[in-house]
Amino acid sequence: MSIFRKKVREFVPNTAGSDRESGFHYRLAPEGIFQQELYDALRANVPVIDACFGKIIRLTGGFKVTACDERAQVELDRFCREVSVGVSGKSIYTFADMYLDSLLTYGKAIGRIYADYRTGKVKGIYVGDPTLYRVREGRNAFEKRIFYMGSGEEIPVRSPEKLLYTALNPSPKHPDGVSILRGLPALSEILMRIYECMGQNFDRVGNVRYAVTYHPEGESDRARAKERAEQIAQEWSRGMRASRNGSVQDFVAVGDVDIKVIGADNQMIDTEIPVRQLMEQLVAKLSIPPFLLGLNWSTTERMSAQQSDILTSELEYYRRLLEPILREICEAFLRLNGYACGVEIEWDNINLQDEEALAKSRLYNAQAKAAELENERVENERKKEEMQ
Repeated sequence: MSIFRKKVREFVPNTAGSDRESGFHYRLAPEGIFQQELYDALRANVPVIDACFGKIIRLTGGFKVTACDERAQVELDRFCREVSVGVSGKSIYTFADMYLDSLLTYGKAIGRIYADYRTGKVKGIYVGDPTLYRVREGRNAFEKRIFYMGSGEEIPVRSPEKLLYTALNPSPKHPDGVSILRGLPALSEILMRIYECMGQNFDRVGNVRYAVTYHPEGESDRARAKERAEQIAQEWSRGMRASRNGSVQDFVAVGDVDIKVIGADNQMIDTEIPVRQLMEQLVAKLSIPPFLLGLNWSTTERMSAQQSDILTSELEYYRRLLEPILREICEAFLRLNGYACGVEIEWDNINLQDEEALAKSRLYNAQAKAAELENERVENERKKEEMQ
């Protein structure tokens, strides 16, 4: 028999409801750098961010690789169409999309050209997982060292020159690049919290529940209050079941019965303004015009044109990052096939507005040239008349 008895804790009911796991939590790595898995969760939980990435990748546009030696053009075109990319990809255009997606998400992208040692030809190209690698400065400021982090330890890569590597917005503090999603996790967590609260409120208020109250009037009613309450509950449940099956059944009760909707006097919190403010921050960071995402924000035609110009400059920046990698791949293919020439990357126009602007520019130039020729002809005729 125990001498000291433990005090029994009183059970406190939880009236707040069960908490939900939102699946997205903002956290920092021990060294103060955002965990790489956070960016994947960010794209998975915030559809607007993932839509922005898809728009950026598709609006970057296609390109054509032209060999400086015309004799190599046929083989180069076949290589660009049929080269294997990883397990399921094919064509250099698929590689460019995957490489840019990794570059935007993690702030760095890594790839490799695989050659067949038996034939000495390019076998395929591969886009690796950049979270498994880290770049540091070597013995001098111009030497880079790449470490493999997959096993939890830093293992130096023996031949880093064989890897294709690009960093987005590198800095002395972050030489391995910075993700375009930097600065968005905190805002995204607030946005997801608002959406989660909206879902909980709709579970409580949107699913209509009724409070049926019976008020006995006299002594006889009070004596039979329990029996009548059970009858009212049965009739009410029967009527609700009938309405679920599509039929209408009236509810008939005797006495003073009060029926109210639980929470009918309460109002849902208006979340339009805070959600829009957060969405504006996300869209401004990713430089995507709102109308491309289906957001009905009031913008004038001039503002839309300016936003398109800003997006065009961003896409041109991404093209400048991709072009050296694409040129390196194609030139490696030509070297292994016996060609010493280089290549040129010709990018398509970004969108239809560029085509229209170029067409107008050519029209205006042609009209100006025609006016100059007409003025020159009139001037020559005037000089001839003066000489006569």
